[in-house]
Amino acid sequence: METFESLVRAEFAPKNTFLNTASSGLLPARTVAALHEAVQLRAEGRPLDPLFADVEAARAAFARLAGVPVGRVAAGSSVAAYTGLVAASLPAGAEVLTAEDDFTSVVNPFHTRGDLKVRAVPLERLAQSVRHGTALVAVSSAQSADGRIADLPALREAARAHGARTYLDVSQSAGWLRTEADGYDYTVSVGYKWLLGPHGVSFLVVPEDFGALTPILAGWVAGENPWDSCYGPVTELAHSARRFDLPPALFSYAGMRRSLELVEELGVDAVRTHDLALADRFRSGLAGLGHEPLPAPGSAIVSVPGLGHRQPDLADAGIQVSNRAGNLRASFHLYNTTADVDRLLDVLSG
Repeated sequence: METFESLVRAEFAPKNTFLNTASSGLLPARTVAALHEAVQLRAEGRPLDPLFADVEAARAAFARLAGVPVGRVAAGSSVAAYTGLVAASLPAGAEVLTAEDDFTSVVNPFHTRGDLKVRAVPLERLAQSVRHGTALVAVSSAQSADGRIADLPALREAARAHGARTYLDVSQSAGWLRTEADGYDYTVSVGYKWLLGPHGVSFLVVPEDFGALTPILAGWVAGENPWDSCYGPVTELAHSARRFDLPPALFSYAGMRRSLELVEELGVDAVRTHDLALADRFRSGLAGLGHEPLPAPGSAIVSVPGLGHRQPDLADAGIQVSNRAGNLRASFHLYNTTADVDRLLDVLSG
C-alpha cells in the first residue's frame, strides 16, 4: 500500500531545493507523461476528443476539491479574465472592497473599469470594513506576498449582513488548504501553483443562478451544444457554468487532470499537515538565527523582512525562493522535506 511519502517520491524528483510553489508548483511525473501524450496526439493527427475529455475530468476534479456540483464550475485560463468578468457585471458606481496590496489579478480589472468605487483596506480590517452599499468584496484567501490568511468566516458574516457579494481567489491555498467554495458567490483559482498543474488553467465557481454574471467572453465552447455553436451567435448558452468557459488550452488541461488526481489521492488535509509542519520548522529555525518572519499563522508561505537580497546567492546554491518587496518568501509543499528546510536555514546562517 502506497503511503504519502512513497506516492510523492514516485511523482517528484527535483534537481534543486525548490521552495517556490507560491510562484509555480512542480509538475508530477504523471502530468509530464500526459503532456507528452497530448503533444504526440496532435503531432500524429489523431482526434482531439481525449483532450476535450480531459477538460471535463479536470473540471469535475476541481468541483470535488471545492465542494460544489460540477455544474457550478467554469474552465478558463487565468484569474484576471474571470475577475474582469465579475467586474463587468457590476453597475457603474458600485463599491468594491479589496485588501491592500492583494495580487494584481484579483484587483486590477475593477480599477480599469474606471467607473467603480474601489476601496482598499488592510487585510486584517477587511471584514469590519464591509458597509452598507458595498457591492462586492474581492480578496485572496492567502496573500501572495506574505502568506497571511484572510479571516474568511468573519468576511462571510459581514458580507451577508450588508448584502455584499464575495469574490475569493484561492490560487495560493487550493491544494493545501481546504476550499469551501459554497460559502462565497464566486471562487477562482489558477492551476499552476499548489494544484501542481501547467500554466493556462483556471477555474471559476459561480452560484446556481450564475450570480448576475453576463457571459461576455462566451465563444463556441460556451454553447449548450458546442459543436453546433461554431458559426454565428451562440443561440443557446450552456445551462451550467460552462457558459463562462474560455477556449481551453488543451495540452494544459491534459496535464491538469492528472495533477488534480494526485492531489485527490494524497488528500488536502494530509498535504496541509505536511506543508505546515515544514513552514513551522522554518519559522522556528529563523528565530534561532535572529530573524522574525511576517505574521502568517497557519500558512504554508513564510515571508522574512530584510532577506530578499539573499535570493540570488540562494539561487546560486541551488535553492529556489522569491524576493518580494525586499522580503524573502519561501513556500513549502508536498514534495519538500525537512532536509530542504534545514538546507535553507544553513545557507541563511552563512
